This record gives sequence, structure tokens and C-alpha cells, in this order.
Amino acid sequence: MAEPELLLDSNIRLWVVLPIVFITFLVGVIRHYVSILLQSDKKLTLEQVSDSQVLIRSRILRENGKYIPKQSFLMRKFYFNNQEDGFFKNTKRKVVPPSPMTDPSMLTDMMKGNVTNVLPMILIGGWINWTFSGFVTTKVPFPLTLRFKPMLQQGIELLSLDASWVSSASWYFLNVFGLRSMYSLILGQDNGADQSRIMQEQMSGAAMAMPADTNKAFKAEWEALELTDHQWALENVEEELMSRELDLDGMFSKELPTGIF
Repeated sequence: MAEPELLLDSNIRLWVVLPIVFITFLVGVIRHYVSILLQSDKKLTLEQVSDSQVLIRSRILRENGKYIPKQSFLMRKFYFNNQEDGFFKNTKRKVVPPSPMTDPSMLTDMMKGNVTNVLPMILIGGWINWTFSGFVTTKVPFPLTLRFKPMLQQGIELLSLDASWVSSASWYFLNVFGLRSMYSLILGQDNGADQSRIMQEQMSGAAMAMPADTNKAFKAEWEALELTDHQWALENVEEELMSRELDLDGMFSKELPTGIF
């Protein structure tokens, strides 16, 4: 015999489901603007700016070197890749990994991240779990196994309840990670309200990533430039231009002004 279908009161939609969606979205927007206010500009040294510009110059030379004469290309390549005094061969940078003991700004950034990301989730999640405790909000449109009950039915301890029903606490966490498209649509890409992106960065170590090794970047660019050969793209440009059929009709059809004024 099939179990009777559970019917929810329509007031649950107005006083539980929609308020949780609105609160979650509003907290995400506030978190985005608070993270912008607390964001500190990273100061770059003159050496870092110079190294980045050198790498950009070398990359532009590899990509667009075909538009300059061969002698000009070889002169620039010699400056970067000369075995004796080339820039990429002789320049060695000292890479110092950041440490909270030597860089207090790292601790400040970690504290700002906890204030804007972890603390609101704990406080709002606890408040929603206390205010809307015991409510069944919605049902997923496909059957689920019993393994999903702890994830979708937080705060409801009913063994007889089907696993496809979602409690109020679980509905909040689904909104935290499910409003990503709305945040991107309203706040733009890479916004501070995208909780899933922030957690992925923290788990992958992107937030505490080590600085890029400039010496390895110089070595990779040296190898790439060493393999680049010059093939002048403008070698036969005169012949190609003269071989084209020039359309001179109408070029002198307009009357030229006869006076200055």
C-alpha cells in the first residue's frame, strides 16, 4: 500500500521558503560590498613591476616579431637570450615565501576573510535553524535514497519521511550555494557573494598560494623565445599591394574646396 502524499500548507511558502531565499540573497549582497570595503590593495615593488613588464615585452616580441625586420628582431632577442649577458640568463631573483611572522598583512587578510565569509554563514545559519526549526519547505522532483536524509533534512528526525523532502535548515544551505547565477547576473563575475567560489579557493589553497617564482618564469620565457624563429610577414608586401586591383572610381568625384574660408 502506497504511503499518503504529504501536503504542505501554502503559508509555508510565504513565511518560510521565500524569506529564507530573500535573507540568503540579501546577506550575499551585503557580504559582497563589505568585502569590497575591507579589501586592501596589494603593494607591488618596483622590481616586481619591472619583471612583469620584461615578460610582457618578451611575449610581444615572440608574437609580433614577424612585423619588424630580422635585424631588429635579432637585436631584441640577443638582449634577452644572450648566453653571456642576456637578461633572462643573468637576472636571478630571490623568492621569499610570505610568512605571518614577517608579514602581518597576511593575518589581517585571514581575519577579514573570516569576518566576511565564515561568520555570516554561522550566524545566519544558526538564526534560520532556530527561527524556522522543524519546517518542511519543499521537495526535490526526483526520488532519493536514504543516504540523502542527513543532508536534506537537517533538524528533522523522522525516519518515515521520504528522503526527497527538504527541511528549512537544508533549504538555507541549498540557497547559499544555489544563488550563484543570481549573484553573477546582478553583481557580475568574481563577486564576493559567491560562497562556492570562495570555498573552492580556500580548499585549493588559492587564497594562501605561494608567490610565483620569477626565476622559473624567466627560464620558461627564455626557452620559448629561443625556439622562436623570425619570419618577416612584410617581406613581399610591395608586390602584394601592387598586384591588387585598386578601385579608383569615385575617389576624385567630389569637388575639392577652392578656398580656405
